[in-house]
Amino acid sequence: MTRLLSIDPLHIDDALIQRAAQVIRKGGLVAFPTETVYGLGANALDSAAVARIFTAKGRPASDPVIVHIGERDQLDQVALNVPPLASRLAERFWPGPLTLVLTRHPSIPAIVSSGMPTVAVRMPSHPVALALLRAAQVPIAAPSANRFSRPSATTAQHVLEDLHGAVDLILDGGPASIGLESTIVDLTGDPPVVLRPGGIPLEDLRTLLPALQVQVRLLREDEDGILAPGMLYKHYSPRAPLLLFDGPHQSVVEAMRRTVLDMHSRGKAVGLLIASGERSSFDDLPALLFDMGGDLAAISSQLFEGMRSLDRQGVDAILVHGYDRVGLGLALWDRLLRAAEGRVIECG
Repeated sequence: MTRLLSIDPLHIDDALIQRAAQVIRKGGLVAFPTETVYGLGANALDSAAVARIFTAKGRPASDPVIVHIGERDQLDQVALNVPPLASRLAERFWPGPLTLVLTRHPSIPAIVSSGMPTVAVRMPSHPVALALLRAAQVPIAAPSANRFSRPSATTAQHVLEDLHGAVDLILDGGPASIGLESTIVDLTGDPPVVLRPGGIPLEDLRTLLPALQVQVRLLREDEDGILAPGMLYKHYSPRAPLLLFDGPHQSVVEAMRRTVLDMHSRGKAVGLLIASGERSSFDDLPALLFDMGGDLAAISSQLFEGMRSLDRQGVDAILVHGYDRVGLGLALWDRLLRAAEGRVIECG
């Protein structure tokens, strides 16, 4: 049975944290809030506990999970030969939405990293996550707390929708503030490489890593080379097909309008994910609108909620357009591209 416990991030109840920490230490699964999305956590030193994560999510064994730590000095307990650059990045960006790919320590079971010699590590900034990590006194392996390939969970309700009965305990600390997963940087080669854009923009990272490269790949489940979470071709997908439009803004608006009217004429229910300033372009259409907010930070925080909300309302398709691929816009594009299974409708 899954238990749901509400916890105030500003006034953390130590008794609730200790209860959750005990579940982790005993090999159980705890879903908990981070600043990015909700994580589905297990003791990263316990291979049987980590295996429960893959079973609960329906996640392929080829897709590695991130190890979370509560103190920077724990890095040497989960990774070997930590380069000075990792320490500089941790000092600047931890706690926060940055994941570093390093050489895996023997204490971390191979299942965590899908058998690879590397390990992905981060230190979250959410006070509930930090309290849990410090109370558990073990690193916690935690992918997003949702069924595999579904939109990530940014609220405790999302976790319940996907994993009720498959997780022992959910700590409800309110909605995740960023709403997109962490940025993943591989430090095992030279130069460093971004494997997944996320909550820390490339522009910020390049203040310390001017040679930073980007290697965003779309891989299928049976392909080799899945170095980090979030690299698979289909990911973050709502149940309804997601149609991703790209191109000059006016051309995109016109193409989306035509698509809505065509689908409506064929008896299809359509949902639109839009920014606040775009309502006047679409509110006369026979479609359900989900307003994600007015800027990239708001849109990022509401993206997965928007997908899930339109799914709950039973739409047959979800239409959305891309945003400028700078700052958080690059991470948004990455999530939308995978949710659309790599298909883009180009508008000229």
